[in-house]
Amino acid sequence: MTLIKSISGIRGTIGGKPGDNLTPLDIVKFTAAYLRFQQQKHQKTALQIVVGRDARISGEMVEGLVVQTAAAMGVNVILAGFSTTPTVEMAVVQTQSQGGIILTASHNPKQWNALKLLNENGEFLNAAEGQKVLEIAEQNDYEFAPVEKLGKINRDNTLIDKHIDAVLQLKSVNRDIISKAGFRIVVDAVNSTGGIAIPRLLKALGVKEVIELNCEPTGDFAHNPEPLPENLTEIAKKVVEEKADLGIVVDPDVDRLAFIMENGQMFGEEYTLVAVADYILQQTPGNTVSNLSSTRALRDITEKAGGKYYAAAVGEVNVVAKMKETHAVIGGEGNGGVIYPALHYGRDALVGTALFLTHLAQKKIKISELRKLYPDYFISKNKITLKPEMNVKQLFEKLRKIYTGFPIIDIDGLKIEFPDGWVHLRTSNTEPILRIYAESVSREKADAYAQKVMKAITEE
Repeated sequence: MTLIKSISGIRGTIGGKPGDNLTPLDIVKFTAAYLRFQQQKHQKTALQIVVGRDARISGEMVEGLVVQTAAAMGVNVILAGFSTTPTVEMAVVQTQSQGGIILTASHNPKQWNALKLLNENGEFLNAAEGQKVLEIAEQNDYEFAPVEKLGKINRDNTLIDKHIDAVLQLKSVNRDIISKAGFRIVVDAVNSTGGIAIPRLLKALGVKEVIELNCEPTGDFAHNPEPLPENLTEIAKKVVEEKADLGIVVDPDVDRLAFIMENGQMFGEEYTLVAVADYILQQTPGNTVSNLSSTRALRDITEKAGGKYYAAAVGEVNVVAKMKETHAVIGGEGNGGVIYPALHYGRDALVGTALFLTHLAQKKIKISELRKLYPDYFISKNKITLKPEMNVKQLFEKLRKIYTGFPIIDIDGLKIEFPDGWVHLRTSNTEPILRIYAESVSREKADAYAQKVMKAITEE
């Protein structure tokens, strides 16, 4: 049973029995429930949504079900086809639609797919809205339109180009300085839609040479799509072989961004946001936001620039809410998700790439030298598969007793603060696992913190 219903959308593996996995019946059911929710919210409006997808193998099948369900509900569809999550988010606003559905399971392997649900601002539904959709689905509280009122489907293949144009028009993106830098860049798009968007963006930015790796959008992922070091050995080798200035890695729906340094080593997915925020804070001093599982380095550079750092619960919708509340000039998540409000409130690897390259070109240094400018923290990322007999609430209470005397934050799972680091435990929104992230001033200390907490969990 893999079907997961959360604020991140409806996610599951393709095939199997209805209600257990993401089957055609489940796709129709939750699409109809979402559209019914939107009809209730926008009662005096002829409903229109944007639908786009990544390149995974099941994408065309899922897209057909979603789009035809919308038509059957009397809802008009702007069909983006191959697209990216941030492109669809922006297109909702650009086309004055009332919502959008992105068909992607993000970093999950190819057997997964998902419906990511957007509001009229091109932002993810909040928890209350998501719960309402689930209730409508549970009660089958929707109905289909008569033949005279079926929705229309209009394909728009220009949305990625419009997204790129909007990035280029930002005052903080400097095409001239990027062009003069003469960058040679390797791109690994894991055979998804980043292979369409990122090379096109780089050429528009004036990058001297783009070397494409796994950029054919076949959906047959060349490696595990999560942009972690162990999955990126091919591009690391390619960057060195090609004597490239850097490598760019995106996940299947292009909202996460990681860099490979010229020496073949990872810049650090956590430091994508740190570097971009450093650049933005130099241009526009202000506040920043990241989630509880993100590096302390963002707090450090924010305070150094005279701003204030705020932590949010994990999940893009939570980070966006905190950014709006604190008027943050930049924010995101430590998984390589950059949110730049001057463009839109969504994790966006395209704008992250453009801002990072402007920053690097302006510095006139190697990417490895740029990395040395930031505080060194090391994160240990671990996970435990949740078994039916595990009571997460009891596990957290057990840890509270063990770590009495240490500051504990419980707005999202449990985060234990140490003088030189932290450990954050939370259940995943997208998988049946308990994530245990730890950070400290050395990899050994981070691993030790994580292992100590994991041992405490598993011991009777």
